[in-house]
Amino acid sequence: MLARLATACLALALIASCGGEGESRKAPQIRPVAGLPAQFGDADPHDWSGRTPASYPVHGTDVARFQGKAYWDRAAKAGMRFAWIKATEGGDRLDERFHENWRGAGRAGIARGAYHFYYWCRPAIEQARWFIANVPRTKGALPPVLDMEWTPFSPTCTERPPAEAVRAEARVFLDALEAHYGTRPLIYSTPDFFERNRMDLLRGTEFWLRSTAGHPAQTYPGHRWTFWQYSGTGLAPGFYTRVDLNLFNGSAVGFEKWRLRRQQ
Repeated sequence: MLARLATACLALALIASCGGEGESRKAPQIRPVAGLPAQFGDADPHDWSGRTPASYPVHGTDVARFQGKAYWDRAAKAGMRFAWIKATEGGDRLDERFHENWRGAGRAGIARGAYHFYYWCRPAIEQARWFIANVPRTKGALPPVLDMEWTPFSPTCTERPPAEAVRAEARVFLDALEAHYGTRPLIYSTPDFFERNRMDLLRGTEFWLRSTAGHPAQTYPGHRWTFWQYSGTGLAPGFYTRVDLNLFNGSAVGFEKWRLRRQQ
């Protein structure tokens, strides 16, 4: 997710120069893209081969303040089934659009969950407590997500702890949130981070994996996954900037069963 920060910031700057948020702005034109569901597009499409994202029936997004205002009712009408919404970062940062997005997705009937962006220079338990202090326990919400990736462009923390320490910190965070919300969080990760830190050794943990240039079976061979982030430059109704596009690894019925089993 961090890798898309610069693009998102540029998009926000362009929005501001065009008169701010609202109906006066022109929504991006969504053209059909081979391999993607018809209702979504991509500003920088990948030439998909093998099993494509379009072959999966359940799609969603993840958002933070960088996407600006979201029109969740439009997203829902276009088939957006779920959304993970950035809530917190480190031990003292709350995304300024979290509560707005949380309410909006809920009103639109989109399954919603919150995610935390991990900061490598603060203890995991402090970050878990910060998340808990800011994200309500909401009946029926998706499990929380712990976003773990390297932060090479952070102005304050570029540390890369050893793999054993990474997994130990992850367990502390996951255990604290599971005790509070009643369901174990997922982990979001990227190919290099996942492999270097042997995240697959975190038994009992489900994964949401980024792979924008190939199927996860190619990018994470032999590893299990529940959600796949297949684009960081997606276009979708209800959003005026590029958005992440994600999907569930299963059928529509399977998604509802998973929700019932994993909801708060």
